Amino acid sequence: MDSTATDRFDTSRFEASRNRLASLAYRLLGSATDAEDAVQDAFLHWQAADRQQIKVPEAWLTKVVTNLCLDRLRSAQARRERTAGAWLPEPLLDGDPMLGPADTFEQRESVSLAMLTLMERLSPLERAVYLLREAFSYSHAEIAEILDLTESASQQHLHRARRRIAYARRGGEVDPASARGIVEEFLAAASSGRIERLVALLTDDAIAIADSNGAGVAKTLLQYDTPQRIAAMARAGFKPTPAKRRLLGGTPAVHYALVNGAPAILFVLDDQVVGAVTFDVTGGKIATVRGIAAPTRLVRLAEAWRQYGPDTPLIARW
Repeated sequence: MDSTATDRFDTSRFEASRNRLASLAYRLLGSATDAEDAVQDAFLHWQAADRQQIKVPEAWLTKVVTNLCLDRLRSAQARRERTAGAWLPEPLLDGDPMLGPADTFEQRESVSLAMLTLMERLSPLERAVYLLREAFSYSHAEIAEILDLTESASQQHLHRARRRIAYARRGGEVDPASARGIVEEFLAAASSGRIERLVALLTDDAIAIADSNGAGVAKTLLQYDTPQRIAAMARAGFKPTPAKRRLLGGTPAVHYALVNGAPAILFVLDDQVVGAVTFDVTGGKIATVRGIAAPTRLVRLAEAWRQYGPDTPLIARW
């Protein structure tokens, strides 16, 4: 095989792993943009490597991507961004290949916005071990090779990660139909300003988090930590006004969608997603509300939405 044919073959081998590598990087980083960059960096490493010496390309590429992501998580810039409280995971529309495998509960949970947020409580190594084991079913021997650890150290990191996640986890999977009904009721109550109904739809320990409403990158997130405050925020935020329409540049439609496996409301103007609100539902009530409007966090979701072919909007003209 000549060098050109070999390069084409090796490129094809990398491309066959791209989606899996991207889904791993996204789980580690919580950002589609950063995940894409990590996978592209891995491709450059692949091109520069003596590929004839690589016995198991999938394992080699997994190791490279994982360690590139760990370098990003340990960087000074990442620590500043994440410790300042101005970070939310980047939302992805269900069906996006970057969400990766979803055959088991652990795989589906690992890509939820709730879990991606919980991952911030783990050290980079704990995060990597947990995801490689729970979402991708690597053995401790394989994880030890990927992360240059002993098997015992891998087991210890997994134990600590599981303990921290179990302590903070809020509920499990919910029925999609009932979750949609709860979210639609929340939207109706918020749009009409019914505070008492909004409070009744929230758990006692509900929280709401929102970014800068699209005005660049916020220094800190807006956070609300009681049902009454969340209800007041929702009434103010969801009730349409001429001023909000002027700010958005028009009158958006409001659609229901699944984002990272959870129910969500998307505000769509001229086929462009200008805002996303996601919900964690547990025990028939809403436990977490996340509002994301910063354009840089919605790029990939908006691209997927344009390909998705949306159904009938919940509100045609908000």
